[in-house]
Amino acid sequence: MIKSINNHIDKFLASLDDIDDNQKGIIKNKYATTVTDDLKKGHITSNVCMITASVANKNPKELAEILTKMLSNSSEFKIVESAGPGFINVTLHRDDFTSVVNEVNKNSINYGESSIGKSKSVQIEFVSANPTGPLHVGHGRGAAYGDAIGRILSLSGYKVEKEYYVNDAGRQIDILTASVFIKVFKKHFTDFFPTNAYKGSYIEDIGSIFIDKNNPELSIDVSLLKDDLPIDEEKEIDELILRIKKNEPSLWFNLKDFALNEVLKSIKDDLKLFNVSFDQWFYESSLGDVNDKESQVAEAINTLKDKELAYEEKGAIWLNTSSSGDDKNRVLIRDDGRATYFASDVAYHKDKVDRGFNKLINVWGADHHGYIKRIEASLDGLGFEKEKLSVQLVQFANLFKDGKKVKMSTRSGDFYSLADLIKDIGTDAARFYYLSKQADQHLDFDLDLAKSDTKENMFYYIQYAHARICSLITKYEEEYSQLPKSAQSISNGSYKSCDKLIHEMSKYPNVVARSCSALQPHLIIFYLKDFAHTFHSFYNDNHVLTESKENIDSIIYCLCGAKTVISNGLGLLGIKAIEKM
Repeated sequence: MIKSINNHIDKFLASLDDIDDNQKGIIKNKYATTVTDDLKKGHITSNVCMITASVANKNPKELAEILTKMLSNSSEFKIVESAGPGFINVTLHRDDFTSVVNEVNKNSINYGESSIGKSKSVQIEFVSANPTGPLHVGHGRGAAYGDAIGRILSLSGYKVEKEYYVNDAGRQIDILTASVFIKVFKKHFTDFFPTNAYKGSYIEDIGSIFIDKNNPELSIDVSLLKDDLPIDEEKEIDELILRIKKNEPSLWFNLKDFALNEVLKSIKDDLKLFNVSFDQWFYESSLGDVNDKESQVAEAINTLKDKELAYEEKGAIWLNTSSSGDDKNRVLIRDDGRATYFASDVAYHKDKVDRGFNKLINVWGADHHGYIKRIEASLDGLGFEKEKLSVQLVQFANLFKDGKKVKMSTRSGDFYSLADLIKDIGTDAARFYYLSKQADQHLDFDLDLAKSDTKENMFYYIQYAHARICSLITKYEEEYSQLPKSAQSISNGSYKSCDKLIHEMSKYPNVVARSCSALQPHLIIFYLKDFAHTFHSFYNDNHVLTESKENIDSIIYCLCGAKTVISNGLGLLGIKAIEKM
């Protein structure tokens, strides 16, 4: 019915001769026709008259009166009323209102699907944690968010590719390798471990596995590696790395590949447990070295040079990012010829552009806010409309267990990992609470609440609604063997107790559409909470299985739809609906 109302609105806008085509285009992009928030207001509402008034400087109430008359002349609608400062509220005929139950049950898992995306290609790059240790709970929020928006965009008609950018080149991987190296030869490094090396049991574990598989031996005196190192913490680890590379080059590269692959395996295993998958794992090393003229890094920088956006100054190569709003220009190549991380990021985004995506979505931690302008500047310089890049910032999540804040420092080795979280409360509860709040807002995550069987636990409250519905359906099947195929007493109006539930059901496609447009999965959680509340109220007020057979049939048919809506909503978040509790 919303589509039909919008068709009438198109005719209404076309009839306004004193509004030009440009204004009409703005109005069509801004107004919304949606299910009402309350049945008292009818079934469907539109703010088109308010939007038209603000764009064309018209009186919204007068416009509402005109549109009300137009819609009232159609037999499609039972009641059409203007309300407030220019809203149009429409009450549907009973059959049209209840038809959503048939729609849900007919479409089943596809209910909520749309063609909004028009098959446009979207690449989502998320998580992309440095492969220097296990994923901690801070990474979990970005993982849940990126995966959820991928699911939502796919259901909404976009062609989605999910990608993990593996930072397998650079200093952090060198520090990882050096850390494992010392553990492999710990008998030679008694009471020595660099302050800035990676700590934690996983480093020891990687070293032990390497020993078992390779039985390595040092070919030099260990004093050449550890004696007279700089006192400065950063210089200490850097000098150690240089010495190992110089004195044990073959062993270094073997160990580097081994450590990287072990950490990546751990990351992939954790993500699989977290119900997150990627279509592509893109390795930074594949971009090549800046000193190789054929590499993608060199090619990207040369492209920017040709467009006079990259320039040389004091021996370094800079990108003009201040023209895009950055506070200063940024170094691509240092004066010693070494590429910065930024250079690799520029080349990586050029690769994305070259792959022909219509839209790029980067899911970054909130600490990357200052990086946005730099990437936008590089994309602009590479000929890609920077407006096609959407950077979604994910705030850090603070986890509390037993009333205490959980530690999350990977470098120290003393942290609560994503695997720990999954083991503690389960994948579904973890994903739910990560997604329960807008991603760019701080999240305090109470693990004890997440495990509780109380109404205050939103996850439990929604899952309990689904389980209750499943229980009623099971009892019906035990009594009558076959599920009903219609809701006759609901559609003819003799039984109306399901009306609020049906009304909530009809909101779901719009909620998915809004979630897709805003890239905000938490809207689905808010909706599911309201839906669960509506169901629990219905359940407490009605004795379903003591009704007449006709009413029971109609109620169960309606509840089959309600079950689908909850299951579909949770499924879009990567969460499995529970049938028994």
